Amino acid sequence: MSIDTEDRPVADPSSPDPMPDNSLGGIFRAYLAKLRGGEVGSLPAVLGLVALVVVFSALRPEQFTNSFNFANLIGQSAGVTVLAMGLVFVLLLGEIDLSAGFAGGTCAGVLGVFLTRQEWPLLLALVAALLTGAVIGLLIGLLVARLGIPSFVVTLAAFLGLQGVLLSMIGEGGTIPYRNDFINGLNNSNLPVWLGWALAVVCIVGYAATTYVADARRRAKNLTVQPILLWALKAGLLTVVVLAVVGYLSVERSRNPALTSLKGVPVSLLVIVGLLIVLTFMLTRTAWGRHVYAVGGNAEAARRAGINVFRVRLSCFVLCSTMAAVAGIMIASRTNSVNPNTGGETTLLYAVGAAVIGGTSLFGGKGRVIDAVIGGTVVAVIDNGMGLLDQPQGTVWMVTGLVLLVAASVDALSRRRASATGHV
Repeated sequence: MSIDTEDRPVADPSSPDPMPDNSLGGIFRAYLAKLRGGEVGSLPAVLGLVALVVVFSALRPEQFTNSFNFANLIGQSAGVTVLAMGLVFVLLLGEIDLSAGFAGGTCAGVLGVFLTRQEWPLLLALVAALLTGAVIGLLIGLLVARLGIPSFVVTLAAFLGLQGVLLSMIGEGGTIPYRNDFINGLNNSNLPVWLGWALAVVCIVGYAATTYVADARRRAKNLTVQPILLWALKAGLLTVVVLAVVGYLSVERSRNPALTSLKGVPVSLLVIVGLLIVLTFMLTRTAWGRHVYAVGGNAEAARRAGINVFRVRLSCFVLCSTMAAVAGIMIASRTNSVNPNTGGETTLLYAVGAAVIGGTSLFGGKGRVIDAVIGGTVVAVIDNGMGLLDQPQGTVWMVTGLVLLVAASVDALSRRRASATGHV
């Protein structure tokens, strides 16, 4: 018995790939396939953050969920989040910077010396502080990238040395107050309500427009591009989140409005969002950013491809320490002064933990700047929520350490899964 195949379609290897399923179900199935392939991204951190918010909201509904605590949480996490954003670039190389915390403290001390003691103009004092951070990163980068000394050793030495520099600069038990409204307002003041709403609209429209135009250009060149429905879902989600945050922060949160009014988006949130936009653009829209990922994924392959590995590694350490300077100023702004412990204690550990918890890999080559923001929020929620539950600091550290260990385990398992499925 013969089988007639004359009218049956035969696969043509030269024919184009079938059209992708751009429906909502197809997008969901494609995302599940990515998860099964080990590309989990920030999903564990987001799910963990949602779980923490639900738990603390249930246990302390009146304290944790009020707008005053929400704004306070942003201010508490600002310095650690900015520090983590800089550390992402070093972690992408598979390196570490243990000195970032005290590098930030030293730069904050430099700002205090020039601004308060020497009475320099604000702009010159700020430039001096940021240049100090850049020089610290330059020296570390040269030792690591040029001499080949392990970053762990170099930055551990810098951690000890900068701690001594800060102590010598300020004096044991001393402080340098900040007597400047602009600096003190970075992590303490709020934007006018109308300006917060205006910036929210600019943020939403800017994201939607830039991503749509970028996709349209890729589509015109027959490159792989996300479905329009997925773009609309992302833009819609961003709109809901931004409007909800700005709306919640725009309500009066002062316990005595007649005496002091507290409403509006904190300036510290504007700083974080501004840095997030700039650094994300550098990492995703420039050749330098692509080179960072390439060096972090395989430095030798990047070198053979013509990438200047030395310059990439050096620039990442410089950027990390410069961001540490900004973080140090944000931390000092919170207390209106700088002291020998600014940037010390658990600041660095929380910052590294924030980057890793958010989804940046310790093995290099995988991570985003927004990972630091998500992870920083997780760390801040743990610290804030456990404090409201009157838990001792030891318990807070144990819980944070456990979350970090889980995040590192997820990273290791996802990389193993990605390697097994060929997604690396």
